[in-house]
Amino acid sequence: MTALIDRLIRPAKATPYRIFDLRLKAIERLSPSLCRFVFSGEDVTQMTTLAPDQRVKLFFPTPSGAAPGLPKDGQWQQARRNLAPEDTPPMRTYTIRALRREAREVDVDFVLHGVNGPASAWATHARIGDRLQMAAPNLAYAGDPGGYEWKPPRSARRILLVGDETALPALAGILEALADNATELPVEAFIEVPLETDCLDLRHSPATRLHWLPRDLLRCDHGQGMQHAVRELATLPTPKPGKAVRLEDVDIEKRLPWEQASGERSDFHAWVAGESGTVMDIRRHLIQTCGLPRDSLSLMGYWRAGRTFGD
Repeated sequence: MTALIDRLIRPAKATPYRIFDLRLKAIERLSPSLCRFVFSGEDVTQMTTLAPDQRVKLFFPTPSGAAPGLPKDGQWQQARRNLAPEDTPPMRTYTIRALRREAREVDVDFVLHGVNGPASAWATHARIGDRLQMAAPNLAYAGDPGGYEWKPPRSARRILLVGDETALPALAGILEALADNATELPVEAFIEVPLETDCLDLRHSPATRLHWLPRDLLRCDHGQGMQHAVRELATLPTPKPGKAVRLEDVDIEKRLPWEQASGERSDFHAWVAGESGTVMDIRRHLIQTCGLPRDSLSLMGYWRAGRTFGD
């Protein structure tokens, strides 16, 4: 009986992620294709982020127009699955751009690409005071909640960063982290964006070479700038002779590569994110053509062509 009473009165164990109620506090247009939304909430003081590419889930108004109202008791996933379709808040993945716990504010940058679904519709018509919910890492959780891939080894002597506009919020945070913590580490960054006017003034270290790849200026299709950068512009390590690597382990149907670097003593580290077909092509080139070790590469398919990103 005593053990039962203890279980009943003991505080619930902290979960890795929890639900946060948010209100839209400010809107900042960063460029024609990128917009920053500043959210506030009383319990943002209990949110945390472990890396500049920290992923979170945003929940948007339901098809019936109601604000999302998922529970905060750690059972939100099951609760969402139990809802009727018209009452289910759409869920999309984004990156925390900045977290200010003391001010109870969290920034999320959206790519603007017209109205193609619930997330883009909300971003297009958002008004101050709009209510959303976010599933984000819980400060009270003592372990590692995961949800991020930026884990360069301490042995890294060169960094390669490649991404499209969907990876731009994460890349901007990574560049800032390197500027603060690794000022002399050589970094090459290639960022593909829709327009020349989307090339932002990002803070980075003196040892960083930042290259913008605007598709309107280059007159290229989505992903071609990233592919050209990796094949022709990036400074890659001299390949070491070794056994040929087969790459049959990616779900070709979904075409969503997602591999995290695991080499703890690698002197080269690459972080590549964007459209999955493009990341797949870069993956093949780096591993099969260039002979780079897979454990030095983090490769993430953030979205897939044919499915509108962000929706």
